[in-house]
Amino acid sequence: MRLLALTAFALTLFGSSAANAYTPTDPVVTKMVDRGLEYLEKLTDNDLPGEPGSFSGSSGVPVLVAYAHHKCRHDPEHPVVKRGLRVAEQIVGMLPTRGASGAKRNYEAAVCVLLFAEVDPDRYRPQLEIVQKFLFDYQGRNGAFGYPMFDELSEGDISQAQYALLAIWTLDRNGLPLDYSKVASTLQWLMRVQDIQGAWPYFARDAGPGRPLSAQTGARNHSHSGVSQSMALAGGSSVLIAGDALRIWGDTNDDKDPGIVGLPEAIKLYKEDENKSRRSRVKIAPEPVLGSVSLLNRWRQANPAKASDGYYFYRLYTLERLESFWEIAKGLPKDSSPAWYNQGVDELRRLQQPDGSFNGKETWESKPIATAFSLLFLIRSTQKTIFTMSQGSLAGGYGLPSDTTDIRVDGTQIKGRPVAAQVTDMLDILEKDGAGDTEGKSLPDDLQLAKDPAARAAQLDRLERLVKGSRSWQARRVAAQLLARSDDLRVVPSLIFALSDPDGPVKLYARDGLRFLSRKFDGYGMPDDPSRVEIDQAQQKWRDWYRSINPKYVFLDYDL
Repeated sequence: MRLLALTAFALTLFGSSAANAYTPTDPVVTKMVDRGLEYLEKLTDNDLPGEPGSFSGSSGVPVLVAYAHHKCRHDPEHPVVKRGLRVAEQIVGMLPTRGASGAKRNYEAAVCVLLFAEVDPDRYRPQLEIVQKFLFDYQGRNGAFGYPMFDELSEGDISQAQYALLAIWTLDRNGLPLDYSKVASTLQWLMRVQDIQGAWPYFARDAGPGRPLSAQTGARNHSHSGVSQSMALAGGSSVLIAGDALRIWGDTNDDKDPGIVGLPEAIKLYKEDENKSRRSRVKIAPEPVLGSVSLLNRWRQANPAKASDGYYFYRLYTLERLESFWEIAKGLPKDSSPAWYNQGVDELRRLQQPDGSFNGKETWESKPIATAFSLLFLIRSTQKTIFTMSQGSLAGGYGLPSDTTDIRVDGTQIKGRPVAAQVTDMLDILEKDGAGDTEGKSLPDDLQLAKDPAARAAQLDRLERLVKGSRSWQARRVAAQLLARSDDLRVVPSLIFALSDPDGPVKLYARDGLRFLSRKFDGYGMPDDPSRVEIDQAQQKWRDWYRSINPKYVFLDYDL
């Protein structure tokens, strides 16, 4: 009976159709991401209208697009990202002069924080400080966030609260000084305006402490006042974001995940918590907060999401955020292929347009917005952000060198190693799921593979596995560059595979490596910023060339 009950719950929550099993690095998913990015990269300024500082919502779209692109490609020099940064700087520059005016000001300020923190939080700290002050200056006295035309003391906007809290959480994780009593007031407001069945309305009227609301009384005279799937998830996500910013369930840095991808698990990272003393002044018990989300999950069980529900792409991105924060709040292991993710991928496969875009049914969910949300869902962006915000110093005060290819591990310390040290030491680090701050450009010019044939073959095997299967873009960059230097034709199929890597520099290392290994220095015309068609054409020509020198080689499906 217990098994039947669990099965019934799963079918109710996620739908009755069986979904395929995916991860963010699955070839199906990466191809969807590639196509979506190709669409975003073709957008011109005319496709992204909106005057920065108008706070109408549309002016924040280039920032959202840039954030999604950078989360996928990690390239701050890409024109899409640079355009978003320019717009974000203009938006933030207008905050002090425009003040509370502008309907979408909280959304736009929040997405600017996400982009600045993702690209370079130190460089953009002045802008982050402006947004930090703005958010708390115009927060409602009861903790709510909302549209400036409404009385925020009695009514707030659940969606705007979610994005304001996401910005606040990001500021917290980047060490900006915060008033945690204000964070606590938003959390308490959210729990007060939660519907007695477990969901949230769009606009929520605050009846005061100890007075739970129903959907009928949760807002006044607004067509969107009733609870909905998108707002239910937004409310639950907001509760968890605020709880984590307050560290209600403790330090959520994963001890088994050192925070720098690729660092051995035996090394425990230490990052000074600059807000610890401020946060300690606020005391909120975890039980009511977790109970609020548990009540939401019971509502979700009784009211399963449907494809016809409004604001589909917004909801999907919010779902990924909710589930990722729920994992750490409950101390659950990171799940790379949960049922809700698999179902979402299957749905998005059906919805992706021939040009790589996604398009929402509502006017507000335009193609650029829907596509950005879809990409952020597909790459599990929130889960990635949560577990990469803890980068810091090693125990004992030993900092992590930016060039992690030139290090060795000694107990809990990381020490420099002469350039002549072996590639094998570096591989031991890279194979721990990545390379942290290591990038191809940080490789010493004279780093050499082993001279012993057996040891060299073993190193090449490991590098080929990394370039094909590592979840870390840094590790794949290092592997691609070393394979390109190997002067060994056996690695050609792996470099052909790497031409379609989702990370831009990996593509270029692979392309240039193939040109060097083949001595065909003009290659097959693949440009620095290739389209999917150009990549496919280059891969096919390189396969044909390799078959001409090794007729017995068979390219497997995985190589294709």
